[in-house]
Amino acid sequence: MHVAIPLYDRFTALDAVGPYTVLAFAPGWTVTFVAAEPGPVTDDRGQLSIAATAGYEEVPRPDVIVVPGGIGTFEALADEALVGWIREADAHTRWTTSVCSGSLLLGAAGLLRGRRATSHWAVTGFLADTGARAVTERVVVDGKIVTAAGVSAGIDMALTLLGQAADTETAEAVQLVIEYDPDPPFDAGAIGKASDALRERAAALLR
Repeated sequence: MHVAIPLYDRFTALDAVGPYTVLAFAPGWTVTFVAAEPGPVTDDRGQLSIAATAGYEEVPRPDVIVVPGGIGTFEALADEALVGWIREADAHTRWTTSVCSGSLLLGAAGLLRGRRATSHWAVTGFLADTGARAVTERVVVDGKIVTAAGVSAGIDMALTLLGQAADTETAEAVQLVIEYDPDPPFDAGAIGKASDALRERAAALLR
């Protein structure tokens, strides 16, 4: 299985690196970071770059695509090279997936019409503009389209995908390899659990 992860300016690093780590451990799976042209692409914190090793045209038919989100997503919606690649690659994929606001890019490519989909809580409201049926679940599977909520949910999405595309035992083995056994120190990781004050503080961080 060949996975392609497109990078664009001001993507969120964990959106890409979380699924990459899960899927790159799977036997027989390879992952390629792609971009408009090969070279480093800087994340939305401005302090980390990941090197794309191929241009879009070099990876036209991956088996899986994982589209990350990030602060740069809204600008990327107007990037027809990126959106066009997603649209054309989807015609050949076994699975088309996104993390966080990356689902808006799937929507811009016309892939979410009539489908259930999720995203980061701060942008879920924009999904309706793409024709999607927005839900607040952490991972949503609708046919071959798999969307994940914000950032860390990409790891859950990738394990879900691996369990369906390979088998449960492989997914469980990878989960153990990466020791993914969340036990956060605070119970504040979901918008439904947050007070108004905490929501505002989190929104200020995003701004």
